[in-house]
Amino acid sequence: MTSAKKLGAAAAVAALGLTLAGCGASAPEPVETTAAPGSVDLRMSVWTSNEDQLALFDEIADAYKADHPEIGTITYESLPFADYNTTLTTQIAGGNAPDLAWMGDLSRDLIDADALVPLTDVLKGTKGWGYDDLLDSVTAEFSADGELYAYPFSNSPFALYVNKDLLAQAGVTLDADPTWADISELGAAVHKATGRAGFVIRDFDYANWGQLATVWTGWGASAWSEDGATCTFDSPEMVEAFTFLHDAAFVDQSMPGPGTTADFFAGDAAFTVAQVSRAALLDDSFAYDVIPLPNGPEGDYSVIGQAGVGVLSSSAHVQEATDFLAFLTDPENAEKLAQYFPPPRESLLTGEKLAANNPKLAAEQLQTVVVDQLPDAVTLPNHTGPAEIKAAGKTALDAMWTADADVKAVLGATCDALAPLLSK
Repeated sequence: MTSAKKLGAAAAVAALGLTLAGCGASAPEPVETTAAPGSVDLRMSVWTSNEDQLALFDEIADAYKADHPEIGTITYESLPFADYNTTLTTQIAGGNAPDLAWMGDLSRDLIDADALVPLTDVLKGTKGWGYDDLLDSVTAEFSADGELYAYPFSNSPFALYVNKDLLAQAGVTLDADPTWADISELGAAVHKATGRAGFVIRDFDYANWGQLATVWTGWGASAWSEDGATCTFDSPEMVEAFTFLHDAAFVDQSMPGPGTTADFFAGDAAFTVAQVSRAALLDDSFAYDVIPLPNGPEGDYSVIGQAGVGVLSSSAHVQEATDFLAFLTDPENAEKLAQYFPPPRESLLTGEKLAANNPKLAAEQLQTVVVDQLPDAVTLPNHTGPAEIKAAGKTALDAMWTADADVKAVLGATCDALAPLLSK
């Protein structure tokens, strides 16, 4: 039994001062369960409420139950995304944890708290699972010390969505390999000619600053050092990136300013940066294209948003939950899930295979914006204690979003706010 570690990811847990009693569970051997028929009920937390996605998960669960008489029920507990981390960590701390759970930026805290069952050996030992099929670039976020703790079931690159109708109305055209400077120039022209927005960083809303990594990475900037110990918001590269964003909002008016909303998918903007999985929102009400992120001063780059699924070490059915996870994520089921979630398996990552289940994007587009981007992609910034870091960063960066802001000074103050949290 390892020492209990504070799980500080969610504000509710941090505020209550609760601790997670990490069990330090070892990965179960890939052997048959000895549980009695119908004696095992599994619960898996997810944040999707999409009926089609849940129906697919139910279909996979039913197929598993057919060959595993020990399983009574497999229930998917859909939690609201906005409250997901808080709810899950509160459940864990309160002794009501699910057996399996999706996770995004909570992964670092869960791994650090010994809350997840290591998966590498059991997946490698599962016949036909194909561990070597996983791309290294997408497993890193859910790994520590060479051990995988969550299967990265969704790996969706960010891309640039283009409203071709708005560009035509403004009398401008998009080059084949645009830079961020080009996007700002064209966005300003569209705004001036049509009154619509230029470019929008979806889900940023002047609050979720981590989304801006989809831009600042093009300047070679990062929020903190590779080991997570040192704040780098005050680097020259980050100053240049935020100067670009500040000018776009307050000088060029190519990006909507604070308090102004513009939904690309409703036809309100010429461009948006969003994950490829958002293509389902396209309704064919305007002509569109989807291309890789614009080049920054450092050249081309790729950023992905990820979600993983892992087994909680506090589960009463670790063996059975881990075996179900191996089934849920095997090559056959991974291919089924790929219609909603870009998979981590190299064998499934071709434009043609992805297009077979994606009616909005052509095989060539998916090859360009998904397959070609994953090998060298970086993830959105993630760290232990993400809730505290997110809140402190927002408070410090609020000073950025005024017309007369001192960009360099604001970023220095941001490091002052984050540095104590990074060293915890």
